[in-house]
Amino acid sequence: MTESNSVTVTRSASWLSAVRAAVVFIVLCGGLYPLLVTNAGKVMFLHEALGSMIIVDDTVVGSELVGQRFTAPEYFHGRPSAAAYDPFSVGGSNYSASNPDLRARAAEDSSIIAQREGFDPGSIPVDLISASGSGIDPHISPESATVQAERVAKARDIPVSHVNELIERYTEGPTLGVFGQPRVNVLRINLALDGKEISD
Repeated sequence: MTESNSVTVTRSASWLSAVRAAVVFIVLCGGLYPLLVTNAGKVMFLHEALGSMIIVDDTVVGSELVGQRFTAPEYFHGRPSAAAYDPFSVGGSNYSASNPDLRARAAEDSSIIAQREGFDPGSIPVDLISASGSGIDPHISPESATVQAERVAKARDIPVSHVNELIERYTEGPTLGVFGQPRVNVLRINLALDGKEISD
C-alpha cells in the first residue's frame, strides 16, 4: 500500500469512528438519558414532573411555579413582571439600579402601592416594587402580604385577623430549612381566600 493510500484509509477510519461516536452519544444523551430521567421523575416526583400544577374542581388554574397577574382589590398582588407573567418569555428587564427608566417605574409603582395600601412609600417591601429575574416569580414575602392584608380584608368585608391567619398558614419556610427566604405563594393564598379546595 502506498503512503497516500495509507493516509486515505486512516482518514476514513477516523471519520467513521467520529460518526459512530456521535451516533452513540446522540442516542444515549439525546434519547435514553432524558427518557430515563423523565420517567424516574414521574415515578418519584409526579406533581413536580408535571409542572407543579394547581388543580381546583378538576380544572388546572395555574402552577405553583408561575406567577399570575392579580389586580382586583380582594386579592393579594404579586411582584411586577418584566415578562408579563409569560412562562414562555421569562426574563428580567436587565436594567441596572442606576437606569432612569427603572427608577421612574419603581417610583411610579411605589406611589401607586402607597396610595392603594395606605402606606408610606418608604416602608413598602422591596419585592412589591422590584421584578424578579425570571419575571414569573409566584411568591411574595410575608411582609409584602401583610402590607396588603387590610385592603384585602376590607374588599372582602372580613376581619383582618382572618387574612393575617391565612398569611401565616400559607407562609412557606426556606427550602430544606436553609435555602431562600420565607415566602407566600400568591395563587395559593388567593384561592384560599375564595374558599377553593386545592388538589395536587
